[in-house]
Amino acid sequence: MSAYSNTTYDELEPGATATAQRGITQTEIEALVLVSGDVVPFHVEEGFAPPDDELCVDAVAAEAIISGMLERRLPGPGTRIVSQQLDFDGHIRVGDQIAATVTVREKRPDSALVVFDCEVVAAGHRVLWGTVVVEAPRRKLAYSEIATPEILLRRNDVFARLLVRCEPLEPVTCAVVHPCDKQSLLGAIESARRRLIVPVLVGPPARIRAVAAANGVDISAFRLVPTEHSHASAAAGVALARAGEVETLMKGSLHTDEIMAEIISAQSGLRTERRVSHVFVMDVPAYDRMLFVTDAAINIEPTLNEKADILRNAIDLARALGVEQPKVAILSAVETVNPDIRSTLDAAALCKMADRGQITGGILDGPLAFDNAISEHAARTKGIRSPVAGRADILLVPNIEAGNMLAKQLQYFAGADSAGVVLGARVPVVLTSRADNVRMRVGSAAIAKLLVHSRRVAQGVPTP
Repeated sequence: MSAYSNTTYDELEPGATATAQRGITQTEIEALVLVSGDVVPFHVEEGFAPPDDELCVDAVAAEAIISGMLERRLPGPGTRIVSQQLDFDGHIRVGDQIAATVTVREKRPDSALVVFDCEVVAAGHRVLWGTVVVEAPRRKLAYSEIATPEILLRRNDVFARLLVRCEPLEPVTCAVVHPCDKQSLLGAIESARRRLIVPVLVGPPARIRAVAAANGVDISAFRLVPTEHSHASAAAGVALARAGEVETLMKGSLHTDEIMAEIISAQSGLRTERRVSHVFVMDVPAYDRMLFVTDAAINIEPTLNEKADILRNAIDLARALGVEQPKVAILSAVETVNPDIRSTLDAAALCKMADRGQITGGILDGPLAFDNAISEHAARTKGIRSPVAGRADILLVPNIEAGNMLAKQLQYFAGADSAGVVLGARVPVVLTSRADNVRMRVGSAAIAKLLVHSRRVAQGVPTP
């Protein structure tokens, strides 16, 4: 690994030059657009697009390139830009090859300032030229050359929006079941710090305290319900919910089957007249809205009636999170009803049930293939006229296999973050994965908090 070393004021000489060449990526263009608003145009209106249908920027990109050259290359670390006099012409587009040059024009001994001539050429066309005055570093600095990480732009940032909605609301009591690893305990602690939950830690005290000590966190302020093992933790957490001592549950480092077996127990569980189902709330960077995927975790081959309950649960959740009338796409492999494909028949029946008032609160359409559900362009191309097609909030999958693959493809191919919640029980259950990071666990806690407060409102219970 090489290192960058700066050039101090005393070392700089007129005529000293640094040059860099590389291609411009879509991510970099979009990042500059989001920061500056300088775009031609960022929001593409119907019937209008920039040349070649590409996103392009003007001055801001070239200026950022020059700033990077001065602060990273010459003079390098410790440089402060004081003023600039730059002219611009043309555009910078995705894929353009950029050549940037900075050259020392003069030094000003009375002020330790240095004047640089600067130029940026994009795709053979000079797009920037002029001078920049910098205060050059006085002492040597060096740092390791670390590749710039790939930026993942979040056009929507679902979890940030949910956290804002949570701010005026009081935290809700939450049994954190068996938080015996770093991620599950730190997720609960961070959720408490953000006033999302008041955690009740349920599990073996020695193991929980050992995890806390290993990660330097203080859990002395939290109630700890002792159990001997994960099965006992699941039973104790559900018992707390049945007794009304907590308003939500959060899965820790135990298997999903363990906690779900206690939740759906006919004798001691948390079942209601609704079918229990799971919803992924997804923050997909390339999608402009919150996306709900259901059911990808609990119901294996749901019947028509079970799908109706799964939809009711998902619609209630979407409304609790601020989507007043969620658009529901009932997914299949095709857009027409085919008697040989059961999911298309279920889709048609569910839509008719909504027409008859058996499913309320959302706008349903189906069957829809995935592309038509989330892409208006795909829907238009296929001649589909629908208030849902291309703008779906909720995706109802045919079975657990399709749902699981869809959710994980969005996570691992599209960079989506997700929060999982179980609905249809007496209390919402945050069903995290062992692979979930703290951000996703905090997002899940925010969802549980909003759900609890929504239920309080529905029941006429005052909520701060």
